[in-house]
Amino acid sequence: MKILHTSDWHLGHKFYGRQRHEEFAKFLQWLETIIELNGVELLIVAGDVFDSQAPPNKTLAMYYEFLSRISSSCCRHIIIVGGNHDSPALLNAPRELLHFLNIHVIGSAPRNISDELIVLHDGNNTPEAIILAVPYLRDKDIRLSAAGESLGDKQQKLIQGIHNHYSSLLALAHEKQKQIQKKIPLIATGHLFCQGGQTRQGDGIRELYVGTLLRIGLDCFSKDIDYLALGHLHLPQVLAKQNNRRYSGSPLAMSFAEAGEKKVVLLVDFSETMTVQEVPVPCFQQLHSISGDLEHILQKIHQLTATGDSILLEIHYRGETLIDDLQNQIASALKETKLEVLRISNKRRYNHILQQSSEVKTLDELSPRQVFQRCLEQNDIPLAQHQELILDFETSLDALSQSEHKEQRQ
Repeated sequence: MKILHTSDWHLGHKFYGRQRHEEFAKFLQWLETIIELNGVELLIVAGDVFDSQAPPNKTLAMYYEFLSRISSSCCRHIIIVGGNHDSPALLNAPRELLHFLNIHVIGSAPRNISDELIVLHDGNNTPEAIILAVPYLRDKDIRLSAAGESLGDKQQKLIQGIHNHYSSLLALAHEKQKQIQKKIPLIATGHLFCQGGQTRQGDGIRELYVGTLLRIGLDCFSKDIDYLALGHLHLPQVLAKQNNRRYSGSPLAMSFAEAGEKKVVLLVDFSETMTVQEVPVPCFQQLHSISGDLEHILQKIHQLTATGDSILLEIHYRGETLIDDLQNQIASALKETKLEVLRISNKRRYNHILQQSSEVKTLDELSPRQVFQRCLEQNDIPLAQHQELILDFETSLDALSQSEHKEQRQ
């Protein structure tokens, strides 16, 4: 059996306000080609299908059109689990209809955990794989709060709750294996942050479990699991040198921090012994970050223009001289080129302003948590209380996001 493991598509993602529909369309077309060329029989999408809980209609149409095409290809089964960016209600809405196309969607932890256990059958109706289709497990799904808990208690309960969830599901899988009476691949999904996982600064990875990037040990996943298909981290990586415990990473760069990073989807073959092949994802839109003084910036723009390629730019001015018309000079250099600047950081100007007044930052440079952190500092809240208050804030923010999305869908 051939499986394609991917995750973190973030369909609908905007790059500093710039729509990326063309990039996503090209990726899905390419993915369809890879599935056909390799005779993939199972596609696994390990969370964060969408970038927000209310993706644009054009994005939704792109998603459903892709599923429709793939369901009539060599790919007999599709497993999609929700991530922390996804709306469970949105993913689950057409679940019953998609099920008839052998597309299995688990947007969030169901009331009955057995719904996460999926047995796949081949064309002769013979069982060929058991899937533990575990989505992003939200705090409310796995932990019962209690009065007087410390932050450490809450984190420990979260970890234990995730362990218990996988253990309960694995017990059901073992029972199913006994009924089948033959060895078939046991595959699990997960959308979480495992210990040893690597990120890049500015890659947009959100805090999980309100207020903390909680890391889950690999001991959470039984050795009986033949392949662990993980999502959430944007860099493709092998965990603890175990070839069958992997993050596929995001297929497209989600920030300039990911520019130039290797992007892949993972082809897992259970035909004989299990093998995993990294299939490189083409770059559908070049990104480039320039940092230096004005002379260096203009020189680099000239070099990139000569390539004739379409390139999105991030520019960090690091010169000593204060240049008030920096944006105008850069805009002039970009005329009649295929280069487009999405962000200019003028640190010298910021420093000049800071010397004259209090620190100033625009809201788009600060996350909600950073804004709340500043409120705590400016109101002289004791440092010992910060973690607890941030946890409460993140919980409220998550609940508000869920509520706003429900209202938008009604």
